[in-house]
Amino acid sequence: MRPSSFPCTRRRVLGAGLAGTAVAVAGCATPAGSARPRVVVVGGGWGGLGAARTLARGGKAQVTLVEPNGGFMSCPLSAHYIAGWQPASDFQRSYDGVDRAGIERVRERVQSIDRAGSAVVTAGGKRIGYDFLVLSPGIEYMEEAITGYAQAREQLPVGFRAFEQIAVREQVDRFLAKGGNFVISVPAPPSRCPPAPYERAFLIAEQMRRKGVKGKIVLLDASPAPLPPPIAKPLLNGIKNVYAAEIDYIPNAGLTAVDIGRRVLTTAMGDVPFTEANLVLPQRAPALIRQAGLGERFAAVKLPSFQSQADEKIYVIGDSAGVPLPKSGHVAFGTGVQVAQDILRRIDGKPAPAPGGMVALPAGICWAAVTHDQAAMINVAATLTPGEPPKLAFQVDPEHNAASGKGSMEWGRQMWGNMLG
Repeated sequence: MRPSSFPCTRRRVLGAGLAGTAVAVAGCATPAGSARPRVVVVGGGWGGLGAARTLARGGKAQVTLVEPNGGFMSCPLSAHYIAGWQPASDFQRSYDGVDRAGIERVRERVQSIDRAGSAVVTAGGKRIGYDFLVLSPGIEYMEEAITGYAQAREQLPVGFRAFEQIAVREQVDRFLAKGGNFVISVPAPPSRCPPAPYERAFLIAEQMRRKGVKGKIVLLDASPAPLPPPIAKPLLNGIKNVYAAEIDYIPNAGLTAVDIGRRVLTTAMGDVPFTEANLVLPQRAPALIRQAGLGERFAAVKLPSFQSQADEKIYVIGDSAGVPLPKSGHVAFGTGVQVAQDILRRIDGKPAPAPGGMVALPAGICWAAVTHDQAAMINVAATLTPGEPPKLAFQVDPEHNAASGKGSMEWGRQMWGNMLG
């Protein structure tokens, strides 16, 4: 049994289901006198909440959620706020329901993982021991990929993480008041929520038309067409048939540099001047993943379990996981529920399911808003057959419609209720 590197009160042994053997776990992961194993969940977004809420049911585990924000703001559907169609409050929720569920909530940022000592270390120096660890820390931006972006960061927010949308909304408001060129960039995959840059363009263009704003939205796509290919049809329809007068779409225009002083972007298709710009940067898992030796750009995990390839006590879910599934809120939530169920199985000492044939992976549902009240629904089913890569099956509305527009908001409210109570 490996000695713990932080103060302990006792030790215990848990059944390690996937390994099929008993694993000795440092008892300092839980308070003295507690028979329940401690599960630490890092990240209070869609994936982390899916895991934490599922783990808390039944009381078999002591669940700790580590999240620096004091409340929740949804990235999915928030383009409606960014473009000025709905208030921020429509997409924000408190963590009161999480607290009522008996989940310990630590409002700090995890800075490192001590895998040898089975503990996470926060930016404030707090060590939190774990028996199982679920990582759902989201994404960070690859700023170094765009020359000059570091100097422009404060003026050009990305808005692909919770609460950053507020700064992007300020840019949109300035543009709608004065006009000019509003540039939105689309990174090459993999990236969080592939339809999001396009729907931002659509909803801002709709406001331009409504307010009579003089100017253009310039959509710089690093790819030759919207990706993945099954979602291209409704997005290109929006660009070419709905907002042809408001949007200039430039494919194969990967962004390489920004000159904030001259307000010029350098792309593979030449220089583009801008009045305002929402540059959606290339993305990767946060530095925490690399610090812990769990992967490089994204975490290396096993499928279908989402266990880290480097550490069987750690699961990595959501957008940080290096899997060929959509990086979407719905997939993250479903994966959180799935890994929580696997951890509960291991706590109960039950064996892992016997290897078999094809298994279903967490499904994805998302929505590409083309107008403030119409959207295209995007459903993705994923399956895994042993020895083969995952297979994705898309079901996509060929055009935006009112039913999907209404359905998107109903889906959002239902999902937020599931996560936050």
